[in-house]
Amino acid sequence: MRRFELALLGLLLLPGGALQAQNGNFVPGHGVELDNVGDDFEDPNWKYIFNEPKSTEENNEQQNLPLGKSANGRWFEGAKRGQPDVVERIDTPPGGLPGSLGSLLLQSLHTGIPNRPSHKMQQEDFILNIQYRTGGTIPISKNPSVTTRVYMPPIDQWDRRSGTHFTFRVALETTKTVPGKILVFTTKKENEVYWPGLFVCLEPKELTKRAEDRIFFRIRSNGNGGDMPGPEITTLGWWTMGLAVSANGAVHYYAKPGVEDLTAEDHIATQYPYGYRAERFRSAFFNVVNGDNGRDWTAPWIIDDTRVYLGTGPSQLARTAPTASNPAARVARQSTTPARQSTPPAAPVTSNRNALQAGDSDSDEGAPADSADLDYFR
Repeated sequence: MRRFELALLGLLLLPGGALQAQNGNFVPGHGVELDNVGDDFEDPNWKYIFNEPKSTEENNEQQNLPLGKSANGRWFEGAKRGQPDVVERIDTPPGGLPGSLGSLLLQSLHTGIPNRPSHKMQQEDFILNIQYRTGGTIPISKNPSVTTRVYMPPIDQWDRRSGTHFTFRVALETTKTVPGKILVFTTKKENEVYWPGLFVCLEPKELTKRAEDRIFFRIRSNGNGGDMPGPEITTLGWWTMGLAVSANGAVHYYAKPGVEDLTAEDHIATQYPYGYRAERFRSAFFNVVNGDNGRDWTAPWIIDDTRVYLGTGPSQLARTAPTASNPAARVARQSTTPARQSTPPAAPVTSNRNALQAGDSDSDEGAPADSADLDYFR
């Protein structure tokens, strides 16, 4: 009994870094950057080819191939739900990365089937082409991570709807055991794809009767597959977000206001979403979301400098609890960060996709031709 008590005491006295080392947590953006994936949108000739009509497979089983894609081959349309109505390189809003001249505007009106409003929440996908440019999925033993900068527009440009408005997510694979369909008590192995990430949510004050709007992160997901409440977002403008997947299959969530690189203090949570341990890293992607009422656009979301890294192990150990959300530290940091009120381009009133044409020199070979493995959502 005495030996057990001493062992327990030893575990309790382990420094935070040691606990994190056991969990595998490391800061996204550390290690070796993959040059053949990611984008900084600095090319003034950056263009997107819409290949209309967009895919609406989720709503009416119509993929409408070929999928939309960027001329540089680094982005493509989600086959399940289609691409945003507006994908346009714009001047970087004030407060962005030093020296950045170009960023990307993502916005939609018809998030479901165009001109057939569903009057329910719908979303569209903008997917970073990773596995087709790297020759396959990335083993989790490589410690992959992805970082991005996101401009959260002023609140008066958001549609006044309670729920998710924007997401930053990754597509991961694992192997699961399922019951056999023919013989009783038999099992078989199946590949399972899942999509954890950070969701930006709004609870409008007029719907909650609070004095102020509530904007916050929601984390997908905990070990049971349920979404977790994340930190409050008390300042808009530029944010840096990151998702890391360590060799033990855990997912690590990071975010901070501003455009500086992520550090250990920006850790929000670490989880094994759905109880899975990741085995392969497939892609990263963004969703823009609205109520698909044919009237209200999504907010004009702007992204910049999305990059993918491979690490060799825990490169920087976080100092926060490895398996729980840590909103308190984030709220304290945000309260000292002034809100950015710079205004991005006004919300468009018509789609500009037909005006965009191909024409840059970066090869688009390897872009997906079908949706056999592009079913990203639950």
